[in-house]
Amino acid sequence: MKKFHLTAGPSELYFTVEQHIQQALKENVAVVSHRSKAFQDMFGFTTSQVREMLNVPDNYYMVFTGSATEVWERLAQNCISKKSTHFVNGSFSTRFHQFAEAWGHQTQKIEKELGEGFNTNDFQIDTDSDFIAITQNETSTGVQFPLEDIYKIREEHPDKLIAIDAVSSIPFVDIDLTKVDSMYFSVQKGMGMPAGLGVWLFNERCLERAKSLKANGRLLGGYHDMFTLLKNAEKNMTPATPNAIGIYLLGKVSEDLLRRKMEIVRSETVYKAGMLYAAIEEHKDLDYAVKEERVRSKTVIVIEILNGRSPKDFMSYLEGNGLVISSGYGPNKATQVRISNFPTHSKELYFQLIDLINAW
Repeated sequence: MKKFHLTAGPSELYFTVEQHIQQALKENVAVVSHRSKAFQDMFGFTTSQVREMLNVPDNYYMVFTGSATEVWERLAQNCISKKSTHFVNGSFSTRFHQFAEAWGHQTQKIEKELGEGFNTNDFQIDTDSDFIAITQNETSTGVQFPLEDIYKIREEHPDKLIAIDAVSSIPFVDIDLTKVDSMYFSVQKGMGMPAGLGVWLFNERCLERAKSLKANGRLLGGYHDMFTLLKNAEKNMTPATPNAIGIYLLGKVSEDLLRRKMEIVRSETVYKAGMLYAAIEEHKDLDYAVKEERVRSKTVIVIEILNGRSPKDFMSYLEGNGLVISSGYGPNKATQVRISNFPTHSKELYFQLIDLINAW
């Protein structure tokens, strides 16, 4: 029996990835020199597809990293002057806050309990903060940060850089990048690809911040600072030998999604999320882990298991029927499960999932 992964990440490969890998091997992508014309063409194609898919403004730069985790460190080194503000409501937003502290920055932590979102009327961002870190979709808890709230923060704090962690949001989230300064993601979740590639988008304001810090003596990192990454990206290259197959696949999968039409991809995501949340509401032994509807994720649905029933039993039951899901994360592992809702997960697969949930 083939098993389909509705895991929070890595997740099920996009259905065209296997054939793209086969084609990549035929074209010797795995051994192409990152200083060759063939690599430059591949790099250029991929960046053009991602830019179109995500409506990236022309004045935004795009570089590749080893992971989204790496971008935390690049931002801490290159874009935080003295103090950063972090919205923390889960394990991944917590880790970026820890990265900033590890690099010696002052930090403001605006924190919510696990499973809770933020209300823009309930917090005050410190005036001396120069950088704001927002996790748009907290993978560990299934809480999203509504886009209208992000835009409101920009209106109220136009002087501060805003960076968006969109790791489990892309390609679903349709964010207006003119209202933030940086966004980053990795490919093993919504893009349906093998892990090992990060994508970092940033604007001129971020670059000017890095220039200022460097001019004042800041070491921006011995490994791929913003300028090294950008200098190479402008030539459709990378500083060191990259994950060439990952870059190739990102271009091909982005092209596939564009062929499907992004408005359809996004509407299907909303439809599937609605189906699953309705099934949760109707089941006597299940509940929403995120109580406030406006901050419930559409891409990582977190379920509370009730009435003494076991998350492990629920996961085993689904896996026995060919569907693999994730356990709860960290302190919620014993009471919750997480189910992803990415473009590779068809409506038909979700129909099967709902039928199994109803029968449990």
